[in-house]
Amino acid sequence: MLAYYVEWHLRESWKSMIFTDEYADREHVLQATRSESALEKTRKKKLSDGTPVHSFQTLLSEMSTIVCNDAIVPAVPQMPSFTIITTPNEVQRKALELVGLKQLRKRRQK
Repeated sequence: MLAYYVEWHLRESWKSMIFTDEYADREHVLQATRSESALEKTRKKKLSDGTPVHSFQTLLSEMSTIVCNDAIVPAVPQMPSFTIITTPNEVQRKALELVGLKQLRKRRQK
């Protein structure tokens, strides 16, 4: 149940980046009519800033390339381990901002 909730939340936050109608009225049960912006995204396969539109799955795939690695230097055993986080590209940065993450936090050194 939690996974479905997280997915719903991400889809709501990422509406502007994926093939979803940002202006759809979900309050009323009527035949769906797509907004002009949604039709434009589908037609051009690009956002207003020229970046490609993603499906939810392709955007998740793009986000999965952000990794957090704990690194150690075996040649210097007294040196503490440290964390390296992948620097997000423009698409990833925008997606993170849309879900309220301005920057990725580094974990404490061990």
